[in-house]
Amino acid sequence: MDWQSGPIRDASREGDYGRVVALAREDQRMTQTQLGESIGLSQSAVSRLEKRGSGTYSTDVLAAAAAHLRIPPALVGLADGRMPQAQARDDDPMHRRTILGGAVAAMAAPILAAAPDPHDPTGGQAAALRLSTSAYRRLDGSTPSRDLSEPVHTHLRLIQTITHHASESDRPRLAAVASEAASLAGWLSWDMDDNGSARTWYGTAIKAARSAGDPLLTAYQAGSLAQFEAYSGNGVQALNLTTRARRALGDRRPAVANAWLSSVEALAHAAAGDRRRADHALTASRAAVATRPTEEPPPWPWVFTFTEAKVSAARVACGARLGLPDWVLSEDTEALTTGHAKQRALIVLDIAAGHLAGGRVEAAFAHASRALDTGLKYRSGRIVERARQVRRTLTTNTPPKVVRDFDERLHGVYL
Repeated sequence: MDWQSGPIRDASREGDYGRVVALAREDQRMTQTQLGESIGLSQSAVSRLEKRGSGTYSTDVLAAAAAHLRIPPALVGLADGRMPQAQARDDDPMHRRTILGGAVAAMAAPILAAAPDPHDPTGGQAAALRLSTSAYRRLDGSTPSRDLSEPVHTHLRLIQTITHHASESDRPRLAAVASEAASLAGWLSWDMDDNGSARTWYGTAIKAARSAGDPLLTAYQAGSLAQFEAYSGNGVQALNLTTRARRALGDRRPAVANAWLSSVEALAHAAAGDRRRADHALTASRAAVATRPTEEPPPWPWVFTFTEAKVSAARVACGARLGLPDWVLSEDTEALTTGHAKQRALIVLDIAAGHLAGGRVEAAFAHASRALDTGLKYRSGRIVERARQVRRTLTTNTPPKVVRDFDERLHGVYL
């Protein structure tokens, strides 16, 4: 199909991405029902998508439809970090039904950068496998990691099988897909507080990224392992890993990469008890955010654009570990409790640690109890263990009732 001229080009220029999807679907003699079944939508939802005109679109839906129909991402506003006019609301029924068929908005450009070539079956497999990884990652926000772990491991085995039978020229692309899936497996193990498995999976992700010959992905995976080690209290290992990540990037480092890696370094210094260096790294992170081009897209899969709020969240995490209530409570803590429930719970526990360091025991354990509710709901070992860490920082022979109640809830928790 000629993507660069005719009705498709005109529809794209007008921002009528639904029309682009419709024309591509019709050219491939595919019905709306068939397309919907492939990307997790009903026939009526596909019809609404195609008739949306130049209005707002869910980037998740466009990501899934473009990958399946092999539409160049630029034609639906997804290439080079360009997004449609606005995302659809999260409560849009069409949006909700794409959990297993689409990628989250910040993933759209990286995923579709490897959109399949019509004459390259392995490229199509890689794109489909990457979309599946993205779907699992998205489910992490609303599903216990223990329920996702086995499906993700099965998904990894499928990637390994396909890679084993692929040609030498196709293996680098599949290695990148394997790296992304292994990183997700590491994240799930971390949430289950299975730190040994988390290290193994993150190490696998780094090796696969190197096999793919992708320095950007290698740096991201090394940084992810560094973040894990920093949160685990292993500051020296974390700093060594951030050094490796920067080395992999070389001199061409996007500002968002500098900002994120500097925040990881700050947490590593905090884990080592070094307030001065943690503060210096946070300052560097904030400076990198300030120099980031406004429209710069996230350079790595799954990384949302790094903002001032992310630096503030890193400062709260550092302050919690350094026992500095002024670092924690001087930030707009309510504004930081965003993201999905498990992410919010971890930030709330850092806020609780800040209150505790400042002697506000009642406030500390009110926050900690809220976070523990989430940890138990999602059976998150990481949240529960962090709650235990916060509790251990209070040493008293006569704990108040709010602490005794908290202890009673923690007692006998086995996930």
